[in-house]
Amino acid sequence: MAIRDSGRLSTPFCAPICGSFFRMNVSLSPVVSRSGRFSEGPSRDVAAFSESISFDWRLWRQDIRGSVAHARMLARIGVLSSDELTAISGGLAEIGAEIEAGTFPWNPALEDVHMNIESELTRRVPAGARLHTARSRNDQVALDMRLWLRDEVEGVLEDIASLQLALVGLGERYPDVIIPGYTHLQRAQPVYWAHHLLAYVEMLARDAGRFRDGRERFNVCPLGSGAIAGSTLPLDREFVARELGFVDADGRPRLTQNSMDAVSDRDFIVEFCAAAALASVHLSRLAEDVILWVSSEFNFIRLSDAYTTGSSLMPQKKNPDVAELTRGKTGRVVGNLTALLVLLKGLPMTYNRDLQEDKERLFDSAATLRSCLRLMAGMLEQAEVRTEVCARAAADAQLLATDLADHLVVQGIPFREAHHLVGAIVAHAERTGKTLDQLTVDDYQAVSPRFSTSSPTVFDLGQAMARRNLVGAPGTDQVLSQLSRWKAQLSPLSAT
Repeated sequence: MAIRDSGRLSTPFCAPICGSFFRMNVSLSPVVSRSGRFSEGPSRDVAAFSESISFDWRLWRQDIRGSVAHARMLARIGVLSSDELTAISGGLAEIGAEIEAGTFPWNPALEDVHMNIESELTRRVPAGARLHTARSRNDQVALDMRLWLRDEVEGVLEDIASLQLALVGLGERYPDVIIPGYTHLQRAQPVYWAHHLLAYVEMLARDAGRFRDGRERFNVCPLGSGAIAGSTLPLDREFVARELGFVDADGRPRLTQNSMDAVSDRDFIVEFCAAAALASVHLSRLAEDVILWVSSEFNFIRLSDAYTTGSSLMPQKKNPDVAELTRGKTGRVVGNLTALLVLLKGLPMTYNRDLQEDKERLFDSAATLRSCLRLMAGMLEQAEVRTEVCARAAADAQLLATDLADHLVVQGIPFREAHHLVGAIVAHAERTGKTLDQLTVDDYQAVSPRFSTSSPTVFDLGQAMARRNLVGAPGTDQVLSQLSRWKAQLSPLSAT
């Protein structure tokens, strides 16, 4: 079974690997002492309690990449010979190929991904014992997490762009459809269907910005910080940073400036999970709209069978499960952020084993968010709008009551008075069982002579939408312009 990193995971939603992967690949080696300081290793219960290989195996690519860069630096400063460097690099490449193929013998007795790879390297290549020179698992894991997250952010940004394109594409397919806009879940004013979708495109753009901002802050190399206090060896930290791409826009290396902060900092993980939580909230709001739209009461859209399920009892049902699960999974992403904040709030400087608990929260948030983004995009790409139903809903003349108040304002009536007059005419229409556009000029002037003969003309929906020509408004030209702008902006992102 091939092992993939997050975004291409064989285990959905980053669940801890306690199934076929470990049954097939785990080594049942006895628990052994990990240091000359101890006369015996931890008990099996402690080893099982403290292992992290069941989830941090995802860092294997980054761990190998960081180890190769570290080895090259050690050779550069004379700690490793060129032959030793070649042997170490070759051994790590072989191990990486086996992990990719799913044949590597992970051993939970070795606790984590770092010790599994290093132990196997040392078994195969004697020089592997020298690889950990001037390196601690503290700065090693800090490096691996930053590398992993840097790769993951790229995937998240691609997934966000794909969902944005799906929303823009759905709006483009139905550019003339108008629906009621809602406040308090009550019909408010008319908007183009595309304008409603573009609101989520804007939300997702802010989400993408937060992920990019976070990437800028965490793209700093911590390797060389050691366990807490760096190293007495003449390490070339700048070389490692360049090797691993921790550079600014001008190619200058970016290094952590305090060894204690470097090994204990998890701000970058909190930032990612915070951005993921807010993005998930946005997806949940979109999901809620979809759930409303497919209900019989709204009936605005039809979802593909591929993104819905039936009922085990009621044969007529077609349930929007993808949208509902997206809404539900928001809770776990928000919960992961809360768990991280609580995890960190009482920790003293510097590294504490508590920090091992950050990974499952991060991996789960990343995989859950990306799954939801992809499935929502696929669902919306195949959605169909019930144009006739939308047209009937948008024909509700009360949606243009505010337009009538604006019409009175143009005639010189103060808005508060205009608001009162329109409220009175709405009440009159309800009493007479008519809609606002069915009332005659006499009806209007019977309520107030301030209404003119042109008042009933306000209820032409096409003209009403054309009048909404302010930037950001749901006017005809504005919405078409926004669709065009977003399509041009997003298409290159989707292609990369």
